[in-house]
Amino acid sequence: MLESSKAEPGSVLLRLGRMQTDVRTALAGQVAHESKFQWLTRVGFAARGILYVLIGLLVFRTGQTEDLTGALEYVGRGGGTLLLAAIAAGLAAYGLWRLSDAALGTEHPGTDRKVLGKRAAAGFIGGIYLYLAYKTVLIIVAGRAGTADTRSQADTVLDLPGGEIVLMAAALVLAIAGANQLWKAGKCDFMHRLREGAGQQKWIKWMGRAGYAARGVIFFVVSWLIFQASVEHSASEAGSLEQALDVLRGPFQLPIAAGLMLFGLFSLVEARFRTIHKPPTDGLGREVKERLGG
Repeated sequence: MLESSKAEPGSVLLRLGRMQTDVRTALAGQVAHESKFQWLTRVGFAARGILYVLIGLLVFRTGQTEDLTGALEYVGRGGGTLLLAAIAAGLAAYGLWRLSDAALGTEHPGTDRKVLGKRAAAGFIGGIYLYLAYKTVLIIVAGRAGTADTRSQADTVLDLPGGEIVLMAAALVLAIAGANQLWKAGKCDFMHRLREGAGQQKWIKWMGRAGYAARGVIFFVVSWLIFQASVEHSASEAGSLEQALDVLRGPFQLPIAAGLMLFGLFSLVEARFRTIHKPPTDGLGREVKERLGG
């Protein structure tokens, strides 16, 4: 992270506040015919979008690099308590929505191997976003996340028996995630979940493609950093999104930062137009009652 050239949080947050107002206005029409949980999930998509836009914007304006937690702390330093509270609620709802997909097949119904793989990935993503929501609450309460960074976590893992193998496994998972992001960028199946004609808009398609491609590159770089940490048995080699952007400093950093901003903007489009299914909790409740009654 570059400490010498930080942007004024207030100026950046003013733009994000305007963006939040536009998103809130766009989402207002959803409340009439969607549950509060679905609406909050849309807020979660918007929160994700705001964080990625902020990460890319900081690189362009000052060269400062941040990961998602750093972006949340940046918002907190700018006095955006209400914005942080909305982000926390949205991230929590988004995480629970992903977990509902893993447990109940909300977005991926079925039990064949391919579907179960997608549901398992949804559960992993859900856990990550619930953890981000927890960090956001810590920032609201204490002013900072107060949790160990990637290198501290890697150091803890390396102290365990077989820690190198654990880090290699984590690197492999991230590499697979990176390949999946690039696959999405090429296949463009993310467009199929957009409604009201948004799925036919070419500018949205290319925005999503660029965003997923940038995320794919970031995942691969983070995977390589963690792999290096396992091979060298050195936690200082590990890194997250922030360190990945530092590694890409030079001709690649700005294009990737632009891609992350486009991913953030695509997330805002998803907040408005993505089809979000309600978890089948009513049917589940009836099934439980029938079994208990029997």
